[in-house]
Amino acid sequence: MNSFLASLATLFSRNDKPQISETSIYDIKISTLKGQPIKLSQFKGKYILFVNVASKCGFTPQYKNLQELHTKYKDKLQVIGLPCNQFGNQEPEKLSVIESFCEINYGVNFLITEKIDVKGNNKHQLYSWLTQKINNRQFDSSVKWNFQKYLVDTNGNLIDYYFSITNPLSSKITKHLK
Repeated sequence: MNSFLASLATLFSRNDKPQISETSIYDIKISTLKGQPIKLSQFKGKYILFVNVASKCGFTPQYKNLQELHTKYKDKLQVIGLPCNQFGNQEPEKLSVIESFCEINYGVNFLITEKIDVKGNNKHQLYSWLTQKINNRQFDSSVKWNFQKYLVDTNGNLIDYYFSITNPLSSKITKHLK
């Protein structure tokens, strides 16, 4: 009987809370469009704006404002575009085509990564961190469409996220950079 009660006590005293991830945004691995690894730790001390991008979306013209934001705040901010084909099949292109499209049409010279998933079973680790409170210690969110933005501060902490309709030059974003 004592072992039964001990088992029950152990069962009911277990801590079933999810374990908080110790992964920093700077530990996450991702590659450039050309397959070269990106060390996010190189951006410590800068804000980082992560944006899931697509070349055939109604929000695609935001590339222009993302580039302007990147140029204006280059000493304080790193913009990172993450091609994603999960919303309306709006990024079906191969990586080399994406790169040319961004450069030719919008003069993009900020960092563009490999194509990734931002939701679902194959969600990239970066988006697991950005969208899950257990990882980012701020809040849960979900990516609703292309050009949703996530802003991380100079110490690697998530500040906030902004839906696609938020212009990259919006004061909602720039107030953190001034």
